[in-house]
Amino acid sequence: MPDASRPAPALAHPAPAHPAPAHPAPAHPARGAARLGAEVPAPAAARPGRAAPEGGTPAGAAPRPGRRLPRGVWALPPVAVLALVFLYPLGLVVQQSLTPEGGGAFDAYGSVFASTAFREALWTTVWLAVGATAGCLVLGFALALVIAFVPFPGARAVAKFIDVFLSFPSFLITLALLFIYGSVGMANGVWTDLTGTAEGPFRFLATPWGVLLAEITYFTPFVMRPLLAAFSQLDTAQLEVAAGLGARPARIVRRVILPEALPALAAGGSLVLVLCLNEFGIVLFTGAKGVTTLPMLVYGKAILESDYQAACVVAVVNIAISVGLFGLYRMVSKRAGA
Repeated sequence: MPDASRPAPALAHPAPAHPAPAHPAPAHPARGAARLGAEVPAPAAARPGRAAPEGGTPAGAAPRPGRRLPRGVWALPPVAVLALVFLYPLGLVVQQSLTPEGGGAFDAYGSVFASTAFREALWTTVWLAVGATAGCLVLGFALALVIAFVPFPGARAVAKFIDVFLSFPSFLITLALLFIYGSVGMANGVWTDLTGTAEGPFRFLATPWGVLLAEITYFTPFVMRPLLAAFSQLDTAQLEVAAGLGARPARIVRRVILPEALPALAAGGSLVLVLCLNEFGIVLFTGAKGVTTLPMLVYGKAILESDYQAACVVAVVNIAISVGLFGLYRMVSKRAGA
């Protein structure tokens, strides 16, 4: 029989004051609940029956991004500048050309079209532009061939100079031609020194041929630039194969190089044609009194005769021709990949 006076024997492992749970609580309640499959309680602001604070987003919710402006809004500033600088003056020109003066709105067009000066100016403008374009295509193609396929010292420098030449003003080339072929230019001076005559034979700059020469000289680089870009993409293996099969240089140019250059020729020729139709500085600086193009006719009607309505009519016709040819140029350039 146990003695009641003896104390009870001690346990090997005393029981802790607070029993430990079977699984420790996770550090983050939401993550722990997700692992255990328990339901996470919603935030206080998102619980049913509780409204979000006034003037703000609900507690715990991400703020909404600011409202973006429509894309069309960003096009308004450049369109406004274009309308103010270009479209408004153009509209005034068209309005002035249609303003009736004792007749119908299109009476001014009829009188201008019936005048001999307008028909001669239109014909001079067209044949000078077409002739200059043809000359630029032939000369530009020949020079681009030499620079691209005939190795010579300084070929790369010449190609870079063409890019710089494109930024020159047109009257600068005309002045250079006047210094060489003018009535008191270098060529006439050498001629008079050698022959003892009072005047030299070079007087063609004051004729339509002088204007044509000046335009060809100035606008040829505008054809060479796209040609050089096209020639740089040409596979030289085709040229080597053609030469290895016994083809002569002229046949290689005609059968291999020219088909690859046709899109660039079309794009450069279209651009030169548009520029020649609107050229004013070359005709003015050559001093060719018998050469009257459409831009020169606008200048004469507006400045010399003060006939602003006739000047506006000629300007509208010139703009219509230029815009039509520019559309043709863009179409050709798009097909050429320029």
